[in-house]
Amino acid sequence: MSEFYEGMAEIFEVDLEVITSELSLESVAWDSLAIVSTIALVDDCFNVMLEGRALSLCSTIADIEKLIEAAKRG
Repeated sequence: MSEFYEGMAEIFEVDLEVITSELSLESVAWDSLAIVSTIALVDDCFNVMLEGRALSLCSTIADIEKLIEAAKRG
């Protein structure tokens, strides 16, 4: 997950320490550009594709992690 967290820190332009499972996406720039960037990051890190619509409904990093785990299971 560290590569994923590093990528999320870059997307949100925050320090790595800010990125935790509990981070509220409302507190950072969670917009359409961030969603597209997250789709690419998840593909690079985990070789799974997430849907933008599902990502747009996420409210925390933990929600994104749940989507990743579900996508890995197929």
